[in-house]
Order: sequence, then C-alpha cells, then structure tokens
Amino acid sequence: MAEPTTDDDVVLKRRAQAVQLANAGQRVGYLLLLAAMVTFFIGLAVGLSGLTTTIIVVCLALAAVILAPAIILGYAAKAADREERTGRTGH
Repeated sequence: MAEPTTDDDVVLKRRAQAVQLANAGQRVGYLLLLAAMVTFFIGLAVGLSGLTTTIIVVCLALAAVILAPAIILGYAAKAADREERTGRTGH
C-alpha cells in the first residue's frame, strides 16, 4: 500500500474536524431539546407563563437551526470515510 500523500492527510484532518464539529453540534442541539422539554414540564407543574413559553420556543428554534446541519454533516463525513475504506457508496 502506498504512503498517503500530504493531500490525503489534509483531507483526513478536515474530515476529522467535520466529525468533531458535527458531534459538538449534535450535543448542543440535543441538549437544547432536553432543556425545552424540562422547561415545558416544569411550566406545566408550576404554570405556563410568557417567559416559560419564550424559553421553550427559543430552545426549540435554536435546536432546529443547530441540529439539522450537524446531523447532515455527521452523515456526510461518516459516508465519505466509509466510501474511502470500502470503495462502496452505499447506494
């Protein structure tokens, strides 16, 4: 097997960065969903106020904005890694 060139190393480093970014984005996005759910149930128990509703909506909106690209980036990086290892695209 041939030694990887520096171009390969750059691609592998960028892919590792993409995976790390995707993982961080997913972690933050899912934590925002959890915060929205916890706030909702606390609001149900105590009484839903305008502030509680605002917190829930902001958490859900931020989760949607952060989570969607993070999931797509994670799948793309993993698919590129799988294709490089096996030579198959998965289609």
